[in-house]
Amino acid sequence: MQWVCDRYGHIDIIDSGSGIPPEIKTRIFEPFFTTKSVGHGSGLGLQTVRRIVENRHHGTLSFESQPGRTCFTICLPLLNQ
Repeated sequence: MQWVCDRYGHIDIIDSGSGIPPEIKTRIFEPFFTTKSVGHGSGLGLQTVRRIVENRHHGTLSFESQPGRTCFTICLPLLNQ
């Protein structure tokens, strides 16, 4: 997790798995899209996270992926106090 003190807080979630194949990168946030077999996932996880981050908190969700490293970045505006 990484926080940057500016107008936005940044959270990086990184794993060292096989990565997201290039042919599905444009689809991973689509509702009901999944690479899992029937009965093992609804395909709503990433779509739900993105909707919450963007619509509820006015932030962004992005990712970079290659074999051995995928990084999702959540960027949320900080409140003025």
